[in-house]
Amino acid sequence: MAGSAGTEREIMAWSDFGAASRDVAQMVADDGYEPEMILAIARGGLLIGGALGYALSVKNVYTMNVEFYTGVDERLEVPRILPPAPDFVDLHDARILIADDVADTGHTLRSVQRFCAGKVAEVRTCVLYEKSHSVVRCDYVWKRTDLWINFPWSDKDPVATREWSVKDA
Repeated sequence: MAGSAGTEREIMAWSDFGAASRDVAQMVADDGYEPEMILAIARGGLLIGGALGYALSVKNVYTMNVEFYTGVDERLEVPRILPPAPDFVDLHDARILIADDVADTGHTLRSVQRFCAGKVAEVRTCVLYEKSHSVVRCDYVWKRTDLWINFPWSDKDPVATREWSVKDA
């Protein structure tokens, strides 16, 4: 698992993603947790959220955009939930599973947990990777690491780039 310039990294291939998402779904099922909704944190959580939706037979898969990282090792002071935010009308008795690719600092997950607090009955979190310094200890974790992670969906430069801002949301 060596990356560029001899820096050790976690490398996730597409085949690893398939196994990892299935393993996380099995953890949730084995725990007896039956979420009515999966809330995927965009962008990294979109793929795991969709995979969990299929594996756990949950059709209500929602997306929440949270801006925190603005570049490699560049982040805002606090995560910012971007519009449109999910509307939890009539979901006060619901169980929600928040899905993301990695709990790095954990601040993004914590902001989404706080957003959901008091609006639904129960919230649990799942990630593919969790780092030891995360402020959130996730309920379901495929692997713990403190290495930089190369995900198959983000390990290459974009084919197109554009400047983006909150006003675009």
